[in-house]
Amino acid sequence: MGAHVNTYNFYTGREFYAQDYLGARLQDGGAMFRTFAPAASQVQLMLNGNPLEMHRVGDGNFWELFWPGAREGDAYEFRIFHGGGYVDHADPYGFQAELRPAHRSIVTDLSRHTFGDKRWMEARSKRDLLREPMNVYEVNLGSWRKRSGDQPSDDPADWYSYEEVAKPLADYCKETGYNYVEFMPLGEFPFDGSWGYQPTGFFAPTSRYGTPEQLMGLVDTLHQAGIGCILDIVPVHFATDSYGLANYDGTALFEYPNEAVGVSEWGSHNFMYSRGETCSFMQSSANFWLGAYHFDGLRMDAISRIIYWQGDEARGVNNEAVQFMRRMNEGIKSLNPGTFLVAEDSTNFSGTTRPAGEGGLGFDLKWDMGWMHDTLDFFRTGPEWRPQNYHKLSFSMMYFRNERYLMPLSHDEVVHGKATIAQKMWGDYEHKFPQARCLYLYMLTHPGKKLNFMGSEIAQLREWDEKREQDWFLRQYPLHDSFYRYCSELNALYLKHPALWELDYEEKGFEWRQVDDTQRVVYAFERRDSASERLLVVLNLSDQERPGYELKCPNSGKAHAKVLLNTDWQRYSGSTPDGEAKLSMSPTKGTVTVDLPPFSGLLVRL
Repeated sequence: MGAHVNTYNFYTGREFYAQDYLGARLQDGGAMFRTFAPAASQVQLMLNGNPLEMHRVGDGNFWELFWPGAREGDAYEFRIFHGGGYVDHADPYGFQAELRPAHRSIVTDLSRHTFGDKRWMEARSKRDLLREPMNVYEVNLGSWRKRSGDQPSDDPADWYSYEEVAKPLADYCKETGYNYVEFMPLGEFPFDGSWGYQPTGFFAPTSRYGTPEQLMGLVDTLHQAGIGCILDIVPVHFATDSYGLANYDGTALFEYPNEAVGVSEWGSHNFMYSRGETCSFMQSSANFWLGAYHFDGLRMDAISRIIYWQGDEARGVNNEAVQFMRRMNEGIKSLNPGTFLVAEDSTNFSGTTRPAGEGGLGFDLKWDMGWMHDTLDFFRTGPEWRPQNYHKLSFSMMYFRNERYLMPLSHDEVVHGKATIAQKMWGDYEHKFPQARCLYLYMLTHPGKKLNFMGSEIAQLREWDEKREQDWFLRQYPLHDSFYRYCSELNALYLKHPALWELDYEEKGFEWRQVDDTQRVVYAFERRDSASERLLVVLNLSDQERPGYELKCPNSGKAHAKVLLNTDWQRYSGSTPDGEAKLSMSPTKGTVTVDLPPFSGLLVRL
């Protein structure tokens, strides 16, 4: 938008760079401040606590002031007068904010960081996401590691900065086989316990962990290490704090005026996407994170609340919000080649990952919540009940071709009394580990991209708490350390073998070999790439040994196969000597015969 606002684009929801006009921008020895407040009777810029009168410009709905004395680091807010009083608001388009509980915006120069990720960015623009591996490590930055360790603390001194965490996080992902990091929301937010899902800042990274320049450095460091970056954003709602977006100019400028649809189930305010100005605000925010910070993808939270009124299918489709989502997704992808969009959508709405031009929502990937729920429910079930629940585990492949799915085991599954992933496994302490190994073998070899929440790779047994770092001390214990080794080696195999990802969304990339052995609770399937690689996955999810288990495996053309991974190897705390697996092939019969210990799985290259 630059020095002039294109009011047609702004009011019709077609603007993707609203922050270039609105907000605070350093220029000519000072700074230009602008805000959009149509119903305000007066607006003052409160610069370092001093009131400065702003004046109407353009069509009269915008207010501005150039102040030659303004400098980088100055704190400011807008004092907006209406109805005989005033409210002080942080800048909706502000690039930086004070550390909570303070909330003013800070004048910021976003040009300070010089990115060194040119090679990554050039390769990204040519990337075919759907035919590449994606193993995502979901991180809450404030509790991945803390200076206070595993002692609960909300003291800002205990957080590591974006800059401090950059190299350790990059090294850890390389070591453990994750090629993407997904950051839980980093837009500024007031309440630690909301984890960022009730934001106040849609252009300002949270100051909990440092400055915008430092966040750019974090993304840059990860890129130079070959790690992609995904940012979780919240397009549905915003926090109710008086200094935020709510009732911004004395009217419901961003939200619905009717509380029946304007207040979410979390008590926050829902964005009203029938207003073009609101659409321009949010899509500018989404575009901003991809452009200014070089994030590779956006994961959008609670998309069901965009699709349906209050997320309730019975209330019907919110058509204006759906149209906004289509327009935004199509626009930001065209402006940022090689980036991608992920929907956290728990509904059966058709076309979430279909292109917007074809009537879809325009996302690249959708979280497979059904797979997650069915799979975890199965692994909670006792062995005696698994035969009658056998098809719960395989049901995902009945609908998998409907969308392009990502398989998530996210933060939502390790909080609020749900137990951690390892805890969810049936049985006592020793029984949980072999089943968790099977779970992750199933997940990493199932079609679709992958996401795992931090701490799950060490089989954490304490629910996630944002006030504490992960229980890294668990690696002192053999079962946890061997589980970490298992996850790392399994992840490495996933990244190495195209059969596990190249044809995720094509029918020829997957074929069942056993999906009807309900009594013995054995499953088997093949994964293939576009060349000649064939991988066989066999899972025994019963508590009984299955010796001499024979599988039809035609056209292998070999008398020998290589076992790439056995979940029961001793180095993973299993009972089978490392490198061993009782397996034989008969090309003439077209069969593979294996011995399967209880709760075990094999990954075999045919």
